[in-house]
Amino acid sequence: MKHAAPLFALTMLTAISAVHRPALAADPVFPPGVRVGLSPLVGLAPAKTFVGFETSDQGVKVLMTELPGAAFNEVETAFKANPAGMVAKPETIETTAGKAFYTIENAKDATGNVRRYSMIVGGGTFSGYVAVQVPENAQKIYTDDAVRQMFSSVAVRKEVPLAEQLGLMPFKVAEMSDFKTVRTLAPGAALLLADSTDENSIETSPFMVIGSLASAPEKPDDRGRFAQQAAGTIPGLREGRITMSEPQRIDGMPGYETRIDAVSGKNNTPVSVVQWLRFGGGKITMRIIASAPRDDWAKAFPRFRAVRDGIEPR
Repeated sequence: MKHAAPLFALTMLTAISAVHRPALAADPVFPPGVRVGLSPLVGLAPAKTFVGFETSDQGVKVLMTELPGAAFNEVETAFKANPAGMVAKPETIETTAGKAFYTIENAKDATGNVRRYSMIVGGGTFSGYVAVQVPENAQKIYTDDAVRQMFSSVAVRKEVPLAEQLGLMPFKVAEMSDFKTVRTLAPGAALLLADSTDENSIETSPFMVIGSLASAPEKPDDRGRFAQQAAGTIPGLREGRITMSEPQRIDGMPGYETRIDAVSGKNNTPVSVVQWLRFGGGKITMRIIASAPRDDWAKAFPRFRAVRDGIEPR
């Protein structure tokens, strides 16, 4: 399960002081922005700094995220082919969302001994992933059976309501330009607008990604270099060539527009791409990336610009 390993790197703090075995909440709860949810054990509340749930003292954590749809299939195939050869042999479990696989292992972190659990379930176009970590002095309450019971309540939803997705973003989007797919790539961090409804072929039609960079040029004279360096980090592009890069005002703020010709996707689709950077105060730069097959560029660009001009900070 190589996709999930980084999720176990969080540092745990202290343990809870409960006196009874936790029970499940009545209905699945979906953390904002994700399509996988569960019925959290009593004592777990929505986390403040990550997607999932935690105890009031942050000792027990339940992290939830989405992985590519192929991730569940890879685990299932490996389980069927050679279960004994897997590093952490998974067990099967029936959930509200269907069959899932989970593992249990003992480990240590800065606070001492911990019990770690991970579960993956198929969601159709995505895979739901849940990681649980319980410190040693909470394991009599949050037992293996209790965590398994919580895993069995895992459910998936087809989509996140648009209002919920947009409410997580640090900006408002007033114009959607008739894009068929609108969803967050990372809750509260990046927003995808696309004509394609197939997540495996987004690049074959016009799409936009609206997000930010956690840095900004120190001086106005550095903006051109900063914009070109940022354009070089756009994922998925091959044989990229910058065709234009120049300063411009965006919604009254200093900005930079950079255009690129490249190829993208498994079919090597020729695309034209525009990157807009909008600079403001502080060390955050808004970045808008828009891409369209080259034959569709003339029709797509006005739509891209309409979305850009309708973005407002909260």
